[in-house]
Amino acid sequence: MNLKTFLLGTCLAIVIAGFAQAETLTIATVNNGDMVRMQTLTDDFTKANPDIQLEWVTLEENVLRERVTTDIATKGGQYDVLTIGTYEVPIWAKQGWLLPLDKLGADYDVDDLLPAIRSGLTMDDKLYAAPFYGESSMVMYRKDLIEKAGLKMPDAPTWEFIGDAARKMTDRAAGINGICLRGKAGWGENMAFLTATSNAFGARWFDENWKPQFDQPEWKATLDMYVKLMNDAGPQGASSNGFNENLALFQQGKCGMWIDATVAASFVTNPKDSTVADKVGFALAPDAGLGKRGNWLWAWNLAIPAGTQKAEAAEKFVSWATSKHYLDIVAAKEGWANVPPGTRTSLYQNAEYLKAAPFAKMTLDSINAADPKNPSVKPVPYVGVQFVAIPEFQGLGTTVGQLFSAALAGQMTVDDALAQAQQVTTREMTRGGYIK
Repeated sequence: MNLKTFLLGTCLAIVIAGFAQAETLTIATVNNGDMVRMQTLTDDFTKANPDIQLEWVTLEENVLRERVTTDIATKGGQYDVLTIGTYEVPIWAKQGWLLPLDKLGADYDVDDLLPAIRSGLTMDDKLYAAPFYGESSMVMYRKDLIEKAGLKMPDAPTWEFIGDAARKMTDRAAGINGICLRGKAGWGENMAFLTATSNAFGARWFDENWKPQFDQPEWKATLDMYVKLMNDAGPQGASSNGFNENLALFQQGKCGMWIDATVAASFVTNPKDSTVADKVGFALAPDAGLGKRGNWLWAWNLAIPAGTQKAEAAEKFVSWATSKHYLDIVAAKEGWANVPPGTRTSLYQNAEYLKAAPFAKMTLDSINAADPKNPSVKPVPYVGVQFVAIPEFQGLGTTVGQLFSAALAGQMTVDDALAQAQQVTTREMTRGGYIK
């Protein structure tokens, strides 16, 4: 064997050994635009970490929640990195299901994370998930259509104004619905919107003694308003529409208004995807004159399940994907307006971002205005704006969401939906020991 052959063989053996030793991280994530974009930008990570390969499992929101919850609760071990929400983090951390993120790196700058977002991901002064993007909710509206209707959108509208504007903006012959709102059943789909909205009407899931409140007039007012408004000014088949479906409708010019996650702002103003990009205005989520607005508080976060055998590699990826460096990558490729919002103080001090993102201030104001400890007009025994931070809520929210979606679809009356919600919630809370 000559020297050249020997060296070639040695190099080949090293390469093969390197591949053999490479760890593959299986990452479960949601099919939202920012997460889909991240998957196209991971060359930056894999070049810096050639011993780590990435495998993606990208799922619709309801399906992701179901599979990830089942896997972590049964210690299935299918995933090394999870995309989970603000609801799950403290509950799962308390159960010992998540690893603390204490090796994110010296340049990660945990203190730069927005306090409102960071607090929901922290237990006993330890961070258990890193926010990929944070959000509240707000009104996105067509400036041309509101003007055509002879109206002017206030920065802080009431539901009365929103209802009037939606009906005046509706032009079914032209394919324009005055308003698009979530109707798809799910605790994080229609119930995120409806729970946040109900806060503005003075409703709450439970009173101070954990008694369900769906038999109270505040919930009746909330659901009556929602169903009537959607019947008058919403799209056909609204009971099947969640975040992504309404985003598509708005981008296609088929919605006069859309009240949803602030993260959508960059998508509806991006001329690559939105036919109405230059016509969009923003306002705070509506109130009903009682001192509370229907703006929620949420983050999609990356977390590491306690059962993974690849914790070190997983934390490297989490650090990369939620870092300032990642924001710079997106800005260079897609422009500052399209970086994941709502996670870092420094982003909202960045002059380039503020110039490129007309929605930046409204997003930050909405995030900071949300109050998870005092979400409604009346006192509550729970934490959470658009959810109740107890383990039982995931099942309860989904069941109630199905009832309210059926009311929207005309399959039952509002009164029947509320009565059944009261019955099933009372039964489960009694069974769970909350009601004595």
